[in-house]
Amino acid sequence: MNIVSLGYRTDLMLLTAQGSSIERRDGYRIVRTPDNPGYHWGNFLLLDAPLQPGTAAEWVRTFRGTFPAAEHLALGVDGTRGGAGDVAELAGAGLGVQRSTVLTADELRPPPRPNRELGFRLLDGDADWRAALALREADNPGLDPASYREYAERDLAAMRGLQERGLGGWFGAFEDGRMVSGLGVFTDGSGPARFQNILTHPAYRGRGLAGTLVHLAGTYALAELGARLLVIVADPDYSAIRVYHSVGFAGTETQIQLAGVDLPS
Repeated sequence: MNIVSLGYRTDLMLLTAQGSSIERRDGYRIVRTPDNPGYHWGNFLLLDAPLQPGTAAEWVRTFRGTFPAAEHLALGVDGTRGGAGDVAELAGAGLGVQRSTVLTADELRPPPRPNRELGFRLLDGDADWRAALALREADNPGLDPASYREYAERDLAAMRGLQERGLGGWFGAFEDGRMVSGLGVFTDGSGPARFQNILTHPAYRGRGLAGTLVHLAGTYALAELGARLLVIVADPDYSAIRVYHSVGFAGTETQIQLAGVDLPS
């Protein structure tokens, strides 16, 4: 695929597995997920390199011309060191810079604070997947509830399809039948396995759920899926990154996303 960024390489690995298309153009790729048009990072442009001076507005026009019905703006930048382009120029074009840390591990340590109170297992059946959706909605980051639900339903349906094909699984932590923490881990058999949507309900944080789930799912990916490398992409400023470090993950690169922001009128 000739993509330098492990973060984007595993993003596109899973998107391709679920039916997204990737079209090569001069200097960039067009990533489309027709089954989920509200999925911002399933419908975006992946640029080969940081934006050159004076090109930010042109890239915004290219995105708008490629996705004329999109209500979002999303440009990925291939690379490992966090280069994006001139921040002031990007802001002037309505683009905010989001930097994430790509973490990897080829073996895991047990979590220092394992949770032994709740039940942990792979999702199985409609009720479990509805519970996963409810957890996603509880963690909705201030987006319109109706549009977020449509996106999340379609995204989970795609993940369920990958699980049913034997390409990974979605795990949950349950208390009295309620899913209070969850995540997915998937691969296409080429070596890396990518974690997806590591979430814990706000009322259940600080109880060792995420560490327990990451260790459980990562062990499953290494032993059952034949993965040789585990990959997590995380916010470097969020406390959960310490959990990932505690079970053996280490940061290896920086992933850059340029997302649309509202400009002052």
